[in-house]
Amino acid sequence: MKPTADALLQRLKQHFPDAHITVHDDSHHHIGHAGAAGGAGHYAVTLVSPVFAGLSTVRRHRLVYDAVADWMPHRVHALSIRAETPSH
Repeated sequence: MKPTADALLQRLKQHFPDAHITVHDDSHHHIGHAGAAGGAGHYAVTLVSPVFAGLSTVRRHRLVYDAVADWMPHRVHALSIRAETPSH
């Protein structure tokens, strides 16, 4: 079963307490998709945090994926990530 967008937001806040975070549930765009059929969600997240300074895009995304690794793929099927620094 997919988490709510608020549950995902709270999880990300635990891992990135200084970040400005938005979570958008895009699951309704994927009705009939294999991941949606299993009940897992599709989300778009934006995180703005100084922790991303000096990190490559791949490393930034890895940090976000690591924060929800135990929810993938059974609760979160797809995650679109924007991870930026405050100066961006």
